[in-house]
Amino acid sequence: MTLDGLSGRTVLVTGSSRGIGFGIARAFAAAGVELHMLADDDAIFEAAERLGARAHRADITSADAVAAVADALPHLDVLVNNAGLELVTPLDDASADNEATFRRVIEINVVGTFLVTRALLPRLGHGGRIVNTASVWSRGAEALFGAYVASKHAVIGLTKSWAKELGPRGITVNAVCPGWVRTEASLRSLHAMADRMKVTPDALLDEIVAAQILPGFMDPDDVAGTYLFLASDLAANITGQSLGVDRGEFPW
Repeated sequence: MTLDGLSGRTVLVTGSSRGIGFGIARAFAAAGVELHMLADDDAIFEAAERLGARAHRADITSADAVAAVADALPHLDVLVNNAGLELVTPLDDASADNEATFRRVIEINVVGTFLVTRALLPRLGHGGRIVNTASVWSRGAEALFGAYVASKHAVIGLTKSWAKELGPRGITVNAVCPGWVRTEASLRSLHAMADRMKVTPDALLDEIVAAQILPGFMDPDDVAGTYLFLASDLAANITGQSLGVDRGEFPW
């Protein structure tokens, strides 16, 4: 999957050691960009080697760690804020662990997105692109996932606000809202939802995909093209938007 006009541009994809992030990075690599990949695990080094990219390991909730990544990038054309954490945070769970999980989800998905964007903004010039990963749950919701749902609603808010803030600089800001994609995180969430509903994960998945306009369980490569489009000159007049890639699960 490629898109003309991206060759030679410098792109950073966060949360790209696996899942949707790796699929996005692979699509950009095929388009001939100078690719940088960031994640907070050692798997990022093997993932980057596979794609001929430069790896950066950092906790995006640390301003100092993010600043070090920015120092290694004198110029940037496209920033993809994909790093995120999706875990259950039941409201009636008063444990310290659940509270810590709630805070961590918000810190990574919201604060981390802010810190990365703030640090890399000086590297983005006129024509720069910022693409944030939100979720279909950024306009909907699911029981037990309060922190994740709130964080993805926040990503849409950041996208709209930053689009207005950065428009005068010629920088566009948009969000992609993936639906059900076959990743480690989505399968973990599927099992949690199935447990709550007292059904099997397979039965629940069948129900979910049957309710989509286009039935089927997507893979990361199925959503990557939207990121390439928003990063390209074809999307020069699109900003402040959230594009659903969900096979019609939520008509947008």
